[in-house]
Amino acid sequence: MNNDDAAAKIASIRREPPSYRRLAVRSVEPVTEHMLRIVLGGDELDGFSIEAPASSVRLLLPDADTDELVMVTWTGNQFELPDGSRPPIRTFTPRDVDVDRNELTIEVVLHEHGAASDWARRARPGDEVAVSGPGRSDDLDPDARSHLLVGDESAMPAIAQLLEWIPEDRTIDAHIEIHTPDARLALPDHPNATVTWHDAVEGGSPGDAMAAAVMGVTELADAVWIAGEAAAVQRIRKYLFDERGRDRSGVTARGYWKKGRSAT
Repeated sequence: MNNDDAAAKIASIRREPPSYRRLAVRSVEPVTEHMLRIVLGGDELDGFSIEAPASSVRLLLPDADTDELVMVTWTGNQFELPDGSRPPIRTFTPRDVDVDRNELTIEVVLHEHGAASDWARRARPGDEVAVSGPGRSDDLDPDARSHLLVGDESAMPAIAQLLEWIPEDRTIDAHIEIHTPDARLALPDHPNATVTWHDAVEGGSPGDAMAAAVMGVTELADAVWIAGEAAAVQRIRKYLFDERGRDRSGVTARGYWKKGRSAT
């Protein structure tokens, strides 16, 4: 093997994510018509903690036909099932972690189809899943005095985390796109936060209301955070860079799901 081949091989090996912890569903509760709150728990969650806002976890789902949880193996590049196929893994922002009870709470937005949506609809207490994490998180700029938070329903758990993490002496302008009025949730109190709910544009594309909200902001905050449907997030990001002249270092953009793809 020459040096180039060796370098290519090393580059192809990704850092192994945290190991999966086998957990069980403890409760399933409808929060709105389009969202379920699912509490997962078990002894293997001992030692799990979240140290940064908008952190993520990977959820390994059971087989859709048998509801049997099959654990995976890290191959150096991805997790695989024993037969070599790729497992049903989806990423979520936890809504809450109770270290005393070894419980992790996630909120699942219910789309018409999708691995996570289908699993959430049939989930019952005692069903097994596995969780890896925490993974990706968003570092807050300690110098930012103002924050603009923009997202759709899938971003509400992360926005809730950010409302809890951003210091109380900073200002927050949050805009959330929802499909129905009953999708509004009680969010953590922040003394200098304003939360505006936007109805999705009827007949429009996901994120149209988010984009309109951003375009309606006359003075952008020091730090901008956006999450939701991937194409909409990219569109807003491009607008901020190209038309508002925002520096890339001041914008965090996360595509949480993609229209037409079974990602939820």
